[in-house]
Amino acid sequence: MTENIVDARLAVIVLAAGQGTRMKSSVPKVLHRIGGRSLVGHVLETAASLSPERVVVVVRHERDLVAEAVVDAAPGVVVVDQDHVPGTGRAVEMALEQLPGFDGDILVLSGDVPLIEADTLAGLVRTHRDGAAAATVLSARVDDATGYGRVIRDPDGAVQRIVEQKDATAAEASVSEINAGVYVFQAPALRAHISLIGTANVQGEMYLTDVVALLRDSRLAVAVSMAPDAATALGVNDRVQLAEAARVLNARTVRKWQLAGATILDPATTWIDVTAKLAPDVTVLPNTHILRATVIDEGATVGPDTSLVDCEVGAGATVTRADATLAVIGAGANVGPFAYLRPGTYLGENGKIGTFVETKNSTIGAGSKVPHLSYIGDTRIGTGVNLGAGAITANYDDITKHRTEIGDEVHTGSHNVFVAPVRIGDGAKTGAGAVIRKDVPAGALALSIAPQRNIEGWVETNRPGTAAAHVAAQARSAQKADDGAQESEDG
Repeated sequence: MTENIVDARLAVIVLAAGQGTRMKSSVPKVLHRIGGRSLVGHVLETAASLSPERVVVVVRHERDLVAEAVVDAAPGVVVVDQDHVPGTGRAVEMALEQLPGFDGDILVLSGDVPLIEADTLAGLVRTHRDGAAAATVLSARVDDATGYGRVIRDPDGAVQRIVEQKDATAAEASVSEINAGVYVFQAPALRAHISLIGTANVQGEMYLTDVVALLRDSRLAVAVSMAPDAATALGVNDRVQLAEAARVLNARTVRKWQLAGATILDPATTWIDVTAKLAPDVTVLPNTHILRATVIDEGATVGPDTSLVDCEVGAGATVTRADATLAVIGAGANVGPFAYLRPGTYLGENGKIGTFVETKNSTIGAGSKVPHLSYIGDTRIGTGVNLGAGAITANYDDITKHRTEIGDEVHTGSHNVFVAPVRIGDGAKTGAGAVIRKDVPAGALALSIAPQRNIEGWVETNRPGTAAAHVAAQARSAQKADDGAQESEDG
């Protein structure tokens, strides 16, 4: 269980100002999403679990988009604009201006390191305080350190400095211990040294990492805390790393629900957002996506090949090969296969939405069934109803959407069209092929019957030369011959 630290002597600075050019995207890097949240949203969620006194987020690229997303994710944060001076050092320097008089510990997080866990950060803070260090760096050992800053140590193991990839010598670049971009500083020490950072580096930026060497020069202690799982400390710089972070996060999420009592048969093809919830004894079959605020109750079975977005699935319900968004599926209900539930669908207890059925903005009462080949939109269906195959609620008159009301215990024939606005009374019936344009009283049978009319020779006359005309002519000739023979026998 994550340890909660209620600590008035802890402040958090989140760096979210970068453009992220390697993402090659019009979307700011920190707003790319994995597991149902933006990258920076994950960081803010983890920061909040430490209960710091203040959280300051530094923004610059696409400032308004990022600031709006940050405030939506964590309403109590302070947003700071970085000026034209580039670099993480300058970002932290500006954030410090929002922490006047604060003399505790400052935890610096990167908005593109979404997998960092609260336990890891709590351990980092403990290491920092136990060692009375001026700064403590979170590091990790990786097989391929390309793109990351390297932690350079003295022969005795003490941290000497951190060197960025572009500024590293060949020997430094061979080091496998990387800087995760996460630090804890004593606020007074950070304030005293951050203004001394220069820009004498390949990128011409104020590197926050240069503070480490400055603290060492001042004979202040710098400690290192090694991340227990290197994968959780890695940043996201491009689409490849974004996909890998999503995979790691999803594996963590799936495992959490498995340990909580859900059966997930194929974790590799099951995707569950961190915002979704699964009850014990839920079964999730392969190729299933459970996204955003979806909640699945006890004993429900979901999948295979199913996508649920912001849905509620009741206890014991079954959802098979379906796509649903903002839908409520009642206890014991059955959905699919190949059903499409659009926003506003409410399926009552023990109800059914069957094969090749699309629903939208409709309530289907307890025990009612829309079994197959139907479209139900802007409709209220009562309890105990059975709609025949091919039921269509014609809800749109090219200007306005209209509603269809179907009472309790209504049974309809196949291939019915209900032209809204229209109401079918309780216990009423409709015949096959009926087009219902007028209200049907309770207990009535509604029919729309026209006499069948056959126009002889229509195909030969109107489709001459076609295969249909050819076989029709042959059949007509054969029929005439049979009729003549029959007349001769009768005569």
